[in-house]
Amino acid sequence: MDEHVARPSDSGTRLLRLLGLLQRRPSWTGSDLADRLSVDERTVRRDIERLRDLGYQVDSTRGAAGGYRLGVGTDLPPLLLEDDEAMAVAVVLGASASAAVPGMEQGALGALTKLDRLLPERLRSQLGALRASIDSLASPRGEPVSSEALVLLAQACDSHLLAMFSYQAQDGRKSNRRVEPHRLVATDRRWYLVSYDLDRADWRTFRVDRMGSVTLPGHTFVPRPLADPARLVAEGITTAPYTHRAVVRFEAPRERLAQRISSDAAIIDEDGPYSRVEIGADDLNWLAGYLVRLGIPFEVLEPAPLREHLADLGVRLQQRHSTSGTATPGTATTPSKATTPSKATTPGEAASSPPPRRSPAEPELLGDRGGGR
Repeated sequence: MDEHVARPSDSGTRLLRLLGLLQRRPSWTGSDLADRLSVDERTVRRDIERLRDLGYQVDSTRGAAGGYRLGVGTDLPPLLLEDDEAMAVAVVLGASASAAVPGMEQGALGALTKLDRLLPERLRSQLGALRASIDSLASPRGEPVSSEALVLLAQACDSHLLAMFSYQAQDGRKSNRRVEPHRLVATDRRWYLVSYDLDRADWRTFRVDRMGSVTLPGHTFVPRPLADPARLVAEGITTAPYTHRAVVRFEAPRERLAQRISSDAAIIDEDGPYSRVEIGADDLNWLAGYLVRLGIPFEVLEPAPLREHLADLGVRLQQRHSTSGTATPGTATTPSKATTPSKATTPGEAASSPPPRRSPAEPELLGDRGGGR
């Protein structure tokens, strides 16, 4: 048998090597590929056709300067990486996922999870040592998160694996948790795990940066239905931990509100041409000031005490700033021209608003539903 005629298993391995070579540089001559693969040029041509049959776009040119190059197809082909390339990609993806980079966090975590499954053990240990030796001078948007913990939790969500970890609540209490992981959710600043807590027999949200010793014992479970895990996280950090919950309609589309209010601060929904915002606070006076500072006309739908507080504030401001020195309707010159108990308008745009301070004590945004329990 011709030494260049390969067995089926050899030809599959050779195809992967050929694909890797085509990805490595812009173009190759047939003779160069034949030398690298230890086959003749006829075998190279057959293998090129097999790649095309598999959906890869391989362009070829004739002549002395001709050769082969991997073209741009309609789908992204599998990417073959050398050891050092795989390490570099894993480090970058880990940094992006751990920092919850806005717009990239889910994609980075998904790619990192796929790569982690395929890394050989020798690279896995090297990657762990490399991550442990890296520091960043970038300003953190939230508490640092272990990329290893993120990968384990992502695998648990995908494969329906029971997870166990230690957890420190907002008040410092520590506990051990056994959960059925459902979904990882990223906000502007943090990662949260939505899961069913087996010991408490209820859904819970956990801040990943407060977890320790994440392990997967290997036990599987049948997923429980949950309509909107992201909503569960949003409610747990924006309204549930606070004394007062307000519902406010803003005369602006949702996209405009989302540019001014952090996802850690409030829940923003569409309400026709306007927006409906749910936000929590411990101090109504602070909340009234926060709403006015946004610089967008709004109407408080609930609670009644906040409507009354704004109405009273409007009357007092009108009395203080009326040109006649008395409370004459229509003569107020302050940004808060509240002429009814439920309506407040502002004349212009304020600066982009940071996540709110909810009370003079400035409590932390909580990850656990219901105040970090």
